[in-house]
Parts: sequence; structure tokens; C-alpha cells
Amino acid sequence: NQFTMAALRLLALSIITGTCSAFTLGADGKNAAPAKMCDVENIPILDEIPEGHKRLFMVRHGEVINPGGDRPVYYGAMDVPLSPLGELEAIEAGNYLKRFDLQHVASSPLSRAMFGARQVCDNQNESNDVVVFEGFKELDRGAWCGKTKDEIGADNLARFDACDESITPGDGGESYPTLKSRVIASRDDLLEMTNVGRASAIVSHLQVTRAMLSDALEMDIKEMAGLKIGTASITCVDYCSSTGKQTVRFQSFKPESGLEQSKDGAN
Repeated sequence: NQFTMAALRLLALSIITGTCSAFTLGADGKNAAPAKMCDVENIPILDEIPEGHKRLFMVRHGEVINPGGDRPVYYGAMDVPLSPLGELEAIEAGNYLKRFDLQHVASSPLSRAMFGARQVCDNQNESNDVVVFEGFKELDRGAWCGKTKDEIGADNLARFDACDESITPGDGGESYPTLKSRVIASRDDLLEMTNVGRASAIVSHLQVTRAMLSDALEMDIKEMAGLKIGTASITCVDYCSSTGKQTVRFQSFKPESGLEQSKDGAN
């Protein structure tokens, strides 16, 4: 098929030149483009923003200190702090994004995302203020906050992931459809602020990034929970300003920095 032939051509190019290889960084589905990786720096090689398009970099925050300690619990929209490793991860993500001229840097209001957004801003040539969007706040787990997977129950979690809204936790808990609706509204507001031919960044959370990525991939929301998004990883999506078509350039890229592997359990 066309994708296989394109991948083979890129592989042949990497063998001849020794400069890049091609594979998809986690993205799998409609509108997912193969990513070219630089063999020297081991980072995705991004073409210029296509004519008539805008680009968004979606950054997840770094590792957090789970409020349950050795008993990992769900925390959702609680304002939990980054771990020392999580701060280093966020710094590395900011270092990676310094190669791009970002028009805006948006963030969730939660401190773990704000820290990462400040790292991105500090690495830009021009001074940028962080633009806070309430809509980029993490999924509210409501009454499930502070509970382990076992305490919530595997069946309840499976029904939740399948978007059975009757299982939505009380005390202000949100379902995936509710989350996705507010996230996409805020994403569209940021795209409206971003000029054609420019790029902006969003520093937020696992479920927020999943909501935007699943929309770009035209994925059934019931499959959203299966998307892999590493801590302090970066996902890149291009948006056509005239047709609205979305193209996922890469998913969950994490710069290699020699840091230890993060703990990423219940969230």
C-alpha cells in the first residue's frame, strides 16, 4: 500500500544518507503521519508548517508525587506537586521546544502543568506569558480521588473507560465526553489565537492530551483511554485553517536525557 511504499522509500533514504529514519511515534489511526527521526539527535524531523496550517505541540506534565505515597491513588484534578524527576522531565521538554518559535504557550491552571509551561516560555527567544485555560485542567475524578484501582473496582473503571456515564463518580466527577467537550473548546480558542503559519504549545495532562489526540485521529471516544502519553512527552498536530483537517505528526515523543524512568500509575 501507499504507506508501506512511503516508509520503504524513507528507510532507503536513511541507509543512503545516514541522517534519518522513518517510523510512527505511537500514532496509529486516521490522520497519523509517519515521523522522520534524526539519527544524530534522535528527535523527530519536522517539516515547515504547511501552507494554510497551524501547529500545536501538546506537552504532558512530568512525574508527580502521588498523594497516596506507596499506595498509588487516583488524583485527577487535585493540585498534586511534581516530583524532583518530574521537574527535570519538564525542563527537558522545554529545552526540546526551544527550537520552535512559539506564538503562545497555554497551560492548565494546575501547578504541575504551570511549571512545565514556564520552562517552555523561558526557553523561547521572545518573552511569552503563559495563557491559562480552565478547559485544559485534568479530568476531575470526583469521589474516586484518593482511592486505589482496587478500591474503585476494575469493572467500574472499565465501564468508565467505555464512556458509561452512569458510572461517573459523584462529588463533581467528570466523564470522558464531558472532559473532551471542554478540552476541544479550549483547543479551538487557542487555535483562533494562533496565526496561520505559526505554532503554539499546550502544557497539560494525560487525559487532556488524550482528548485532543483522539479528536485528531478521529478515534471513537470509547478507545481514548488506550492512547499512550508518557510523562513530559510531546505530541504534535497540524491543523488546516480552511478545512479543519488534522494531521498527527508524532505522538508521545520524549527527549532522551539520561533521566530514570518515571512512575506513571493511577491518575
